Amino acid sequence: MNIKTLSEIEDKYIGPRGSKTREQYEKELSDLMIGYQIRNSRLKLDLTQQALAERIGKKREFISRIENDGSNLTIKTLRDIVEVGLGGTIKIEVSV
Repeated sequence: MNIKTLSEIEDKYIGPRGSKTREQYEKELSDLMIGYQIRNSRLKLDLTQQALAERIGKKREFISRIENDGSNLTIKTLRDIVEVGLGGTIKIEVSV
């Protein structure tokens, strides 16, 4: 049995670290993780998308879009969702 690590599979099918395709993949994956974290937090608080949307003055469809694709999300909107809507905090890390 030929067992591969996730990194080896990503290298083969997406591209090696540092390549344009791999960087794009990792960015999109990061965006999806933001939506996933928002959804999990909302469910943990037993909130519907509608209830969360009302807390921040948005439509339910907006919350659905964010949960399914966290891209194009401004920091202000992210803060509104997390801090106002969910009562949480945000930690942003920048590395160079």
